[in-house]
Amino acid sequence: MTEQRVHHLLEKQRVERPEAIALRDHDGVEYSYEALAHAVDWMSMDLAARGLRAGDRLLVVAENCAAQVGLVLAASQLDAIAVPVNARMTEHELHRIANHADPRLSVYLGNVSGPARTHAEIGDAVHWDTPLGALLISPEVRQALPEPVRDDAKQIAVLLYTTGTTGTPKGVMLSHGNLLYGGKTSALMRGLVPEDLILGVLPMTHVFGLASMCVGGLAAGSTLWLMPRFSASAVIDALEAGVTVLPAVPQIHASIMAEASRRGLDHAPGGYIRYVSSGAAPLDPEWKRMAEAFYGIALQNGYGMTETSAGVTLTTNPIGVPDVSVGRALPNVELRLGSVGEDGVGEVLTRGPHVTPGYFRNEQATQEAFDADGFLRTGDLGRLDDAGNLHIAGRSRELIIRGGFNVYPPEVEAALNDHPKVVQTAVIGRTTEGGNEEVLAFCQVARESDVTEADLLEHVVDRLSPYKRPSRIVIATELPAAPTGKILKNKLLGVFADRL
Repeated sequence: MTEQRVHHLLEKQRVERPEAIALRDHDGVEYSYEALAHAVDWMSMDLAARGLRAGDRLLVVAENCAAQVGLVLAASQLDAIAVPVNARMTEHELHRIANHADPRLSVYLGNVSGPARTHAEIGDAVHWDTPLGALLISPEVRQALPEPVRDDAKQIAVLLYTTGTTGTPKGVMLSHGNLLYGGKTSALMRGLVPEDLILGVLPMTHVFGLASMCVGGLAAGSTLWLMPRFSASAVIDALEAGVTVLPAVPQIHASIMAEASRRGLDHAPGGYIRYVSSGAAPLDPEWKRMAEAFYGIALQNGYGMTETSAGVTLTTNPIGVPDVSVGRALPNVELRLGSVGEDGVGEVLTRGPHVTPGYFRNEQATQEAFDADGFLRTGDLGRLDDAGNLHIAGRSRELIIRGGFNVYPPEVEAALNDHPKVVQTAVIGRTTEGGNEEVLAFCQVARESDVTEADLLEHVVDRLSPYKRPSRIVIATELPAAPTGKILKNKLLGVFADRL
């Protein structure tokens, strides 16, 4: 069977491994592939009866749980377009997305999420009993214009709204082909097998959690253990209970190791873990060594964005290799740099089956996102080493120009992250008089009393040229972050305005 839709992966597993466990829900309830397929069939029929048509959008206000997986697959069966959004959004943020996505129906996963219940109350949602839990659904269908439907894998499967957008929200369209490529490639590159127990702590409202973690697990026939919210303590318990694959981001790994230390553990418990990956932020060599010593296996890094489904690159390093690049291009992915400067840095461009068709109902943004050869302009700056590994230098829009010199935030962040008291760092530029820019750093620590600004400024003297050193360093126990753990740099100046 040639898969043209994401739900075809489930149908394949239903035939080949019906009794194998597909999902372990937040409450410990397990669903076999047969049970999950039955639930998806029921959901798709009921949604159709309520008026959901091919080409309609289905808004899913959620935190990780089995019902969220079921709804994405049910939408796939109907050729409808799932729009997963994080329930922890504010009412204003959700309203803006809903207005743009124009959903025919909205479902709120109040069975696992208090914020989802709150949004459901605002939307006058009604009770909806499903095989995957008691949910809430909009009381009637909205008058919405359906999108054209294709009969191939280029049909749009989901809309994902990017973090931190301003103005009109940008809905990234991902096709069934994008997600199928992403899931299968994730399974291939990570060596996923049916015996794997994948910890689903990354939000499936974001591409890493949805494509690599969820669809990758379906492609491999593995078991996905879903957690609505990250808890370092719960992750430690899950590692001890048999988790073999842990996709995460540096902030999550740092919290896990801190919790283990509080428990008196210097290694990950259980001894089952065999694959650990990191993404969404650059790695520091010393921090990577610490993480590998803790897990006892190599820490793999990668690079991607919402617009590239599974990603663009991934490392396949053995343990102990000091490489902190984001690796080589994935299979069938084209990668090149545009307008390379004397320092070897240029904008990262990519083309292939992983790349979005564009932005929902925004032809101008879609055209601006691609060059004349059809390569996606990522907006990220990078360089390629002799082995073909990509090193991310930063976002082109985050490039700081200080005194005529280019300052790449990841380089400054890496220097500060090298301090033993720093958990992670975010660096941004701020325009000063005369159009110059100053470098501002925000360092997360366990306790603010652990280190001073003067300590950190002294720490970078031998690590950074004078023009790269921060003008100010703000020290805090928490930095504003998205549910994925990605630091929201656009919020730093507002959150710490009184300290600058």
